Amino acid sequence: MNTRTASTALMPLAEALGLLLAGVAPVPSRAVEPRESIGRVAAADILAEGPKPARRIALRDGWAVRGADIVGASPYAPAPLAAPPAWVEAGDPLPADADTVLPAEGVEAAGPLAEIVADAPTGEGVREGGDDLAAGSRIVAAGTRIRSLDVLALAGLERVTVRVPEVAILLSGPERRASAEARAATLAGLVARAGGAVSDVADVAGGEDALAAALGGSAADLTLVVGATGLGREDRAAAALARAGSLAAHGIALRPGESAGFGRVEGRSVLLLPGAPDAMLAAFLALARPLLSALTGEAPEPPRPARLRRKVSSVIGLSEIVFVAEAADGVEPLGSAELALHRLLLARGAILVPPDREGYAEGTPVEIMPL
Repeated sequence: MNTRTASTALMPLAEALGLLLAGVAPVPSRAVEPRESIGRVAAADILAEGPKPARRIALRDGWAVRGADIVGASPYAPAPLAAPPAWVEAGDPLPADADTVLPAEGVEAAGPLAEIVADAPTGEGVREGGDDLAAGSRIVAAGTRIRSLDVLALAGLERVTVRVPEVAILLSGPERRASAEARAATLAGLVARAGGAVSDVADVAGGEDALAAALGGSAADLTLVVGATGLGREDRAAAALARAGSLAAHGIALRPGESAGFGRVEGRSVLLLPGAPDAMLAAFLALARPLLSALTGEAPEPPRPARLRRKVSSVIGLSEIVFVAEAADGVEPLGSAELALHRLLLARGAILVPPDREGYAEGTPVEIMPL
């Protein structure tokens, strides 16, 4: 059984990520209605089934006319018509012989007769068929997130295919008694932002036996165990994972988050997250988010560049997550391990200091991982 002791060497983060992601494939796709696809990762290219609009449409309310018939028309030189032209509302298809929309005051009608008293360039007030989207054009690329704006172009599609990993959260250890619901809610929000969905939250009491049983009964694509990852007498998460499946690592060279670990149960990934809020968030950013990207098939969200307003010091040999607050001229470091909650609440992102650096000087451009 691969259970860590106080003297066990910590696994470097890069090595841990390689081991964690080895053999992980995107989850099977599912078909959902376009309105349910927002924030999900497209499993395949989403293409326009036909031209949008399908034919010439009006962009405003008015009279549908032929541009060639109204050239030079004015109140002083009206263009007579045998009958009033067709009236169209914005979005209506135009009659086959019309290519221009005149405003309401452009036509004077009296009984069956009508006069055009204004002209307009051919094509004014009109959108041609296919001007919005050509048939077969790509709306969303496979492996990218579907945005609210994208749904405007999905009208007419009954279903789109997405990948949504299901995530279970098991709350264990002494931390669960203090703020279990808060930790679960925080993780659920982070999971959703990463393209997954929390399918189950369970407060597991009863120690190693109960946690091993819960892990063995989970059918989620990823199970997050929160708490009981340290070396205390009640910290049995690693032993429970080893009993239920396999423990690949326990103890990562990550600050905060040294007691994190991971493994698998029946081929499904399990992550052990420390219960302390700062360590839980750090381990999620460093381990869970890349794993969810692999499960959704999405490329990892690119970090945002910013400049440090103050120096950051770090320990050689450990990858360190430093939480940062937003500022007008850059980002303000808040701290790393054992960060008080009132400071952590100011965080809008984090930076990862690699193990071969002692930190960053003030003004250094850094990459921000969003929270």
